[in-house]
Amino acid sequence: MFDLDGVLLDSEILWDGARRRVADEHGGRWRPDATSDMQGMSSVEWSTYLRDQIGVELDKERIVELVVAALLARYRHHLPLLPGALDAVARIGRRWPLALASSANRPVINEFLALSGLTDAFLVTVSSEEVPRGKPHPDVYLEVCRCLRVPSRRCVAIEDSSNGIKAALAAGMRVAAVPNREFPPEAGVLARADLVVHQLDDLTVSRLSRLGDEPEQSAVDPVDEQEMESFPASDSHSDWAGPSA
Repeated sequence: MFDLDGVLLDSEILWDGARRRVADEHGGRWRPDATSDMQGMSSVEWSTYLRDQIGVELDKERIVELVVAALLARYRHHLPLLPGALDAVARIGRRWPLALASSANRPVINEFLALSGLTDAFLVTVSSEEVPRGKPHPDVYLEVCRCLRVPSRRCVAIEDSSNGIKAALAAGMRVAAVPNREFPPEAGVLARADLVVHQLDDLTVSRLSRLGDEPEQSAVDPVDEQEMESFPASDSHSDWAGPSA
């Protein structure tokens, strides 16, 4: 399962810039820890943070609208694919089914898929705004597992940030980390990843295959098939699913 921002797209700095601009233009005061705090949050969560913690004088819906509009404008001008992103998706997708588990809004995910030509590359895509809680909570990963009907212990998450790694570990998954250079994960969190590479070209099928040969971590309580059967669906009629795009 691929994360999007910071793994396939060099976009964390663009999200950060769009949020800072909205804050600057609408009465907010940026905090030193704001960028790291919002990594992995869903749009509901980061818009609430901008309003309540940063002091942006807009309602949450308008905050999301302005940030997403600024981001999509940048993507349409130039999609910031990270080196090796398309090759990594193709290479790994030839060996295993792929999914995308992202904190990005659904319109942002859909635009990325269209602009990158990867619409058919992923069997499942889930946005954190479609589940109750964003990363570091495991909800988005557990929902992908439910949709794929695959136990989390049989899945590998490809992540770049502290909150993303924490989310995948909490879901009971293996983690392959590609640390974000602009906003690197905490050393203690990165140390918990099963595999660490520093560029996508090094994320090979053979390295990922070896993760399945290692003993499972006893600290992890993965989701089993029975649990997935009862896991609530992410549809627009489910209270559990959170706000729809």
